[in-house]
Amino acid sequence: MEKLKFVLTGAIAGILNGLFGAGGGMVVVPMLGHCGLPAERAHATSIAVILPLSIVSSILYLSIGHIRLASALPYLPLGLVGAVIGSKLLTKIKKVWLHRIFGVIVLYSAVRLLT
Repeated sequence: MEKLKFVLTGAIAGILNGLFGAGGGMVVVPMLGHCGLPAERAHATSIAVILPLSIVSSILYLSIGHIRLASALPYLPLGLVGAVIGSKLLTKIKKVWLHRIFGVIVLYSAVRLLT
């Protein structure tokens, strides 16, 4: 039963990533936390899961012409800087604040999608 939960969560994360970008993390982080991983490890592990999914989705979208690499390039330099800063901050933020920040981002995303 435990393996089925991981398989289903992985499938849902892949589908969400294909549909919405890295939205699969919204599924993976809570699932990993529910399985006993501390918040910091759940967030970091989620990135490790979402990275290959994002690469595959990007390749597929590029191959069918839905995106152009030139359109994404301006965002990459500061995106990479932000990733480094975020990974450094992850170890310094208390678990309760990490949950709150994640919750605010999820709620903000939901409101944006509904309006």
